[in-house]
Amino acid sequence: MTAIIITEAAQDYLATLLAKQDHADVGIRIFITQPGTPHAETCISYCRPGEEDPSDKVLGLSKFTAWIDAVSEPFLEDAIVDFAEDRMGGQLTIKAPNSKVPMINEDSPLSQRVEYYLQTEINPGLAGHGGHISLVDVVEDNVAILRFGGGCQGCGMVDVTLKEGVERTLLERIPELKAVRDVTDHTNKENAYF
Repeated sequence: MTAIIITEAAQDYLATLLAKQDHADVGIRIFITQPGTPHAETCISYCRPGEEDPSDKVLGLSKFTAWIDAVSEPFLEDAIVDFAEDRMGGQLTIKAPNSKVPMINEDSPLSQRVEYYLQTEINPGLAGHGGHISLVDVVEDNVAILRFGGGCQGCGMVDVTLKEGVERTLLERIPELKAVRDVTDHTNKENAYF
C-alpha cells in the first residue's frame, strides 16, 4: 500500500467539501500528471462512484474513501496531504517529494537513466548557478547529447563542468554510456554565470 499520509486536518477539510457534493459516496482520487518528469503535478479530484480506475488502490479513511492512481502510486511515496487554517480560511497542501523523480532500474532505457541522474544529481548542483542540463538524445555508440541552459549557457567554465562533473558522474553511474556531448550554442552569454 502507498505510503501517502493524509493528515487529520486534511481529512476533516476534505470531508467538509465532500459533504457538499450532490452524491453521498463521493470520495477523492489522488494522481500525478506526467509522473517522474520535471513537469509532474500532484492532483486531488472529486471521485464519484464509478469514476475510479479499476487499477486504483483504495485508501479507506474514516470519513471518506481515497483512490490512489496505480501508475502514480510509486511517485507518491512519502507524500503528505495537509490542511492549515489561516485568516483567509485555510490551505490544502500536497507535498510529494518523489513526484518528479523518474523510477528507474538496470533494465530501464539508457535515456531514462541519463534523465534520472541529470534530475537527481547534476541539475540540483547547477541550480545554485541558475543553470540546468537537459538530454537531447542518446545516439549510436551510447553517447548522450546534452544541452546546457540558464546560467550554464555561455558560461566560461562549461568545458570543466561537462568533463569533470557531468560526464564523470554519468559514466560512473551508467557504465554502458560511452561519452557525453554538448550541443549548446555558448556564444549567447546573456545569462551566463561566469
